[in-house]
Amino acid sequence: SLETMNKSEISTVTQFVLLGFPGPWKIQIMLFSMILLVYILTLTGNTAIICAVRWDHRLHTPMYVLLANFSFLEIWYVTCTIPNMLVNLLSKTKTISFSGCFAQFYFFFSLGTTECFFLCVMAYDRYLAICHPLHYPSIMTGHLCVILVLLCWLIGFLGHGITIFFISQLPFCGPNIIDHFLCDVDPLITLSCAPAPIIEHVSHSVSSLIIILTILYILGSYALVLRAVLQVPSSAGRQKAFSTCGSHLVVVSLFYGTIMAMYVSPTSGNSVAMHKVITLIYSVVTPVLNPFIYSLRNREMKFALRQVICGMKILKPS
Repeated sequence: SLETMNKSEISTVTQFVLLGFPGPWKIQIMLFSMILLVYILTLTGNTAIICAVRWDHRLHTPMYVLLANFSFLEIWYVTCTIPNMLVNLLSKTKTISFSGCFAQFYFFFSLGTTECFFLCVMAYDRYLAICHPLHYPSIMTGHLCVILVLLCWLIGFLGHGITIFFISQLPFCGPNIIDHFLCDVDPLITLSCAPAPIIEHVSHSVSSLIIILTILYILGSYALVLRAVLQVPSSAGRQKAFSTCGSHLVVVSLFYGTIMAMYVSPTSGNSVAMHKVITLIYSVVTPVLNPFIYSLRNREMKFALRQVICGMKILKPS
């Protein structure tokens, strides 16, 4: 009868299967080792930056405070996906609970969005410092820095909440296999028993809007920075500004290049394997590169990191 059909249409899926990277056991072990190494490096590198900024008083400036917050964000960004990915690689069943899957989806998207806004604030900070050096200390105060950081977190975590809630309310009654290594928007909507073109459209539009607006703002800021840098008479000053902004732009292009390929372009044409590779780049590769890119090009940061490492050696009982 119609009544029983309606009842069965209500969510009966209690868990999803994340296929991850199908392949022989040897490949699973190799991937497990590589991803674990990258995870440890990401945690170490980003924690070192946080400690360096905290312990070195010369780094208590907006640029470094933002960088430390960015590193804190990266730690959480990888932690919401990699531990589950590692367990999955060694697991035979490869299951994730319904609520676990949606929690991962929410945090992954929210932290990714927060990262977009963080990169905007960092671009704004560089723009002020290089284009308006005399007004910079009076504009970019510690107070404004705190407000901007809190806004990034707030907008990031509110931006996708509603759409993700609606996706979680869709009926999931049949297949529960996700051919991916994390709970992402397209595979989840595809598994729903009822077509939801409006939710899909809204979700895609929100993602595209956030990505396009933030990348335009970042590129605009750096274009103005570049124009100002080219007018700097001293080659040493030009060199320093170039190296700081150059390293920021490497991070931006890696992160945005991959998320745009994933969430802005029509993705139906991409193969599942391609989706996985693209996701792997922005969810695993960029967070491990960030500490290296930001700190290796920067003399003050290198010095502070050396202090952190030496400090750790001193703390160790000989």
